Amino acid sequence: MAQYLALTYTADVDWWAPEQASELAEYRQFALDHAGSVKASAVLHPTPTATVVRVEGARGGKVVTTDGPYAETKEALTGYYLIEAEDLEAAIAVAAQIPAAWNGAVEVRPVILAR
Repeated sequence: MAQYLALTYTADVDWWAPEQASELAEYRQFALDHAGSVKASAVLHPTPTATVVRVEGARGGKVVTTDGPYAETKEALTGYYLIEAEDLEAAIAVAAQIPAAWNGAVEVRPVILAR
């Protein structure tokens, strides 16, 4: 079976805030409903907690970090699911059930497994 990473893009919120409880419950239900396909998942902290890392002058160069997200956007990368599916079509069918597909977006990419 192939693996696909389903990246969720939604409003950039604190998913642990009380006002997000009902929506977070929908994500938890999705994970329970698709436990056979979902191999891993995570919710990311809001983008202001991000640190962008760049290396100037290529490998071995000066490491430069910047606090916060790289760019301002309406929707942010807020989490992921690692889905195991027969093919891309099957992975898309699972991804369409992720709540982010209803109020944001879900990007599905094949995973290249290390050998």
